[in-house]
Amino acid sequence: MQDSINSIYSREYGENGEIIRPTRFRNVPSATGNFIESADTDTIITQVFSNEELHLLQSVRRRVEISKEKIDIGSLNILSAKYESLDYDPCENYLLLEEERKKGFKLLVQKNIARWFVFLLIGMCTGLLACIIDISIEELSEIKYAKLSSDVDKYVTQGSLYIPYFYWILFNATPVLIGSILVAYVEPIAAGSGIPQVKCYLNGVNIPRVVRFKTLFVKSIGVICSVVGGLAGGKEGPMIHSGAVIAAGISQGKSTTFKKDFGIFKYFREDHEKRDFVSGGAAAGVAAAFGAPVGGVLFSLEEGTSFWNQSLTWKTFFASIVSTFTLNLILSAYHGVPGNLSYPGLFNLGEFESFTYRMFEIPFFIIMGSIGGLLGALWNHINYKITVFRMRYIRRRWMRVIESCIVAAVTATVGFLMMVSIDDCRPRGQDPTKYPTQLYCTDGQYNVLASIWFQTPEASVRSLFHDPPNTHNALSLASFVVVYFFLAVWTFGLASSNGLFIPTLLTGAAWGRLFSIGMFYIFPDAVIVHPGKYALIGAAAQLGGVVRMTISLTVILMECTGNITFALPLIITVIAAKWTGDYFNEGIYDTLIQLAGVPLLPWEPPPVVNNIYASEVMSHPVVTLKCVENVGHIVELLKLTSYNGFPVVDPPLSDENEVTIYGRIRGVILRSQLIVILQKKLFNETCDIWDEIGGGLFRDQYPRYPSIEQLTITEIEKTFSIDLRPFMNPSPYTVLHSTSLQRMFRLFRGLGLRHLPIVNDTNEVIGMVTRKDLARYRMWKHLGRMGVEELLISEDM
Repeated sequence: MQDSINSIYSREYGENGEIIRPTRFRNVPSATGNFIESADTDTIITQVFSNEELHLLQSVRRRVEISKEKIDIGSLNILSAKYESLDYDPCENYLLLEEERKKGFKLLVQKNIARWFVFLLIGMCTGLLACIIDISIEELSEIKYAKLSSDVDKYVTQGSLYIPYFYWILFNATPVLIGSILVAYVEPIAAGSGIPQVKCYLNGVNIPRVVRFKTLFVKSIGVICSVVGGLAGGKEGPMIHSGAVIAAGISQGKSTTFKKDFGIFKYFREDHEKRDFVSGGAAAGVAAAFGAPVGGVLFSLEEGTSFWNQSLTWKTFFASIVSTFTLNLILSAYHGVPGNLSYPGLFNLGEFESFTYRMFEIPFFIIMGSIGGLLGALWNHINYKITVFRMRYIRRRWMRVIESCIVAAVTATVGFLMMVSIDDCRPRGQDPTKYPTQLYCTDGQYNVLASIWFQTPEASVRSLFHDPPNTHNALSLASFVVVYFFLAVWTFGLASSNGLFIPTLLTGAAWGRLFSIGMFYIFPDAVIVHPGKYALIGAAAQLGGVVRMTISLTVILMECTGNITFALPLIITVIAAKWTGDYFNEGIYDTLIQLAGVPLLPWEPPPVVNNIYASEVMSHPVVTLKCVENVGHIVELLKLTSYNGFPVVDPPLSDENEVTIYGRIRGVILRSQLIVILQKKLFNETCDIWDEIGGGLFRDQYPRYPSIEQLTITEIEKTFSIDLRPFMNPSPYTVLHSTSLQRMFRLFRGLGLRHLPIVNDTNEVIGMVTRKDLARYRMWKHLGRMGVEELLISEDM
């Protein structure tokens, strides 16, 4: 009969690639402690079990069923089975508690000082890397655009404008080719801004290779190549990912990429410690990118970190301040004003005038926010469709490289066509651009569109904010908005390292300035209708409509401009953009996370799920271990399963019909702990020759533990036994089978759990709940309607 039961289990869970669709089932009774899942049909149940055994199954329905439907690539309602959680909940076993008891006050002070020192290093290194990236882009872009501007003015008189056009394509495609090859062939995780990946990591999901040194190297070189190559992207977003990687590397005191251990900061080699440093690194990246230390802390809190405390706020703010100061110090010296400290961030918007606004303008700000929300929702939808197209048809690496080069060439082509086809000439001396290009304009004039294209996107944003009134005409602004909008949509998601902050701000600043032209026609005598003010509001509306940030975006823009008087208009605009965009779809980062199938847990549990209980959500059957277990059994168990946590129970009982009854829970032990125990050969029979073991036993191998196939266990050793009690967590969080889904969700979200054993009334294990079991219940909102959907889980993604 046991063989029949095993066949039922294999049929239920299926083979690789099959989709698992969760379904509902009632509460499990706990009077006898006998639990087993049903088969696919009632007929099979009758064939396997006798009538007197059916009473054990009367209130149990199968939790999962196999769906033969084909996975639709690009679906937003499928979770990937490949993502694992991080162990944020510390394992308080005997070894750790003994180590804590031995600690004196001196060691605690030393550890706290080391933690502040690590945050200091994170801020300094993030600021230094930002300086290297910014200076490299500045020098290379100056060479590129100076050459293009002079060549255009030189060859326009000869009727040979095709020569600077081909130069432009060459100057765009060459660096983009280099950066794209690095991303596609060396480290694909370095593509894009990296913000969605960092957000998932801080939420508790283990994203492979997201904080490796190789990722940092490819990201840094790739973002320089992307911006110099003229792509509609910026360097600010990737700085957040770079700061996170720097924090993860420094805090561990070793490099797994170079296989070098410096022997320092060993007590920080745990997921929950590393998480805090990564959140500080992400905030330092924001501070370096925008010169906004407060905005960096708020960004890390609002968009990134899922677990927060007061001490982390201080340390993160400290890292952000150090990052801003380091960048400011170096860039001020680079620009010839050492000690002036006038370059607090990579994205420097310059000195803003003391704009004023009237009460009657607030409705217009709300309208602009709504426009930004509509355009942001459209931006996200188009980018989602393009991303799905890439996932389906542009899957080979060389194809992704070619696509990046094509986008670079198209960017140069449309910029060139706009310059030569639209007559937008203004007198020289009014523009802040370095390379005023005359093109077809008369002597003493320059082409405004050429000045926008022949500079970095950050400089173009500054131009739209600070150019005097009547610098740009409506036709050139409208055409630039349309062209750059679609270029930015197409660019984000390429095999290149770039972010969306700058191109989105540039698009919004352009249509914001266009909005001011319309306002001027409506109110021709209104002095307060300044184009720079409306460009700022438009930039905030566009960015808020795409990423759906509120508090942090407002503070970042306030710190960039140094003008606190615009706090109210900015927050009104951003909220209007968010609410309008949320009516149609989600922010771009959340969309990409759903597209990847990452089991992200949101801030709040799904509504109206109080009637779903732990017994309906849990995974069953459960693989358990005894307190003293056979080595050979553990080895085979690790080879046959991919589970990362095992409940340790009292010796299980079996009745005469071989129906499993799980024993009372004694603790939980992790797969990584079992691997280290087997590697160190900490067997009961060899306890006399053990080296001294302590709480740092499992930190030496962190974060890359060997696989079970890499260990060598002899046949004699397989007959030995292991006492798991000193190594397991003897007090894991458990809940009764009648616990609601919302309560379990709050436990996972608030404590950063990875495993939650489900017990019955007599404290016997009956199931296990993990992140995927909760993440598959997702709330959806669309066109004013909302609900909760139950997602599919696939091993193909």
